[in-house]
Amino acid sequence: MKQVPFGTLSAGLAVLGTALVSFAFELRADGYEQYVQDVNFVAGTAYFAAIMTVVTWVRDHRPHSG
Repeated sequence: MKQVPFGTLSAGLAVLGTALVSFAFELRADGYEQYVQDVNFVAGTAYFAAIMTVVTWVRDHRPHSG
């Protein structure tokens, strides 16, 4: 079976989260306060997905008992 690119996926999700946080700061500065909470929620979801990808990666590389 082909190796899943956990590192690339988690890094991409973290970069997406960082870009969205930056976008939220720009929205707040430009006066679009009503959208900041939604963008921050999506950024948090991207960070959470990145963390869960790393957890999956670590669990996948543990020796399997059986």
